[in-house]
Amino acid sequence: MKCLIAEDHLLSRRILKELLSPQFDCDIAVNGQEAIDSFQLAHESKRPYDVIFMDIMMPVVDGLEALLNIRSLERKMDIPSGLTVKVVMITALDDPHTIIRSFNECEADAFIVKPLSRHKLIKELRALKLVQ
Repeated sequence: MKCLIAEDHLLSRRILKELLSPQFDCDIAVNGQEAIDSFQLAHESKRPYDVIFMDIMMPVVDGLEALLNIRSLERKMDIPSGLTVKVVMITALDDPHTIIRSFNECEADAFIVKPLSRHKLIKELRALKLVQ
């Protein structure tokens, strides 16, 4: 399976890649614009991502805005709702407003509050039916 890690913090990127690499072919984006561009390139090359792990607080374009753009691109590509990329939002902020906005407005599939752990990742991946 293929995943995109969109995270500006080096240590968080390394942890995510280390935890995900056994089961996923991981690409990296260091800001929201790179995440949008990577999503589009993956579709153009006919190798779309199965899941995106998106940090919320990133430079250039933040994670929520990047996800809104990705969902808009999916609609333009006529991707059926059951086949859209799964997106797990990741943040250090345990803010109810941000969590609600992630799900309702931005159409996130899951939400993880840092610190990251194998347990949290596996729990969300199982809930999304990406691993057993």
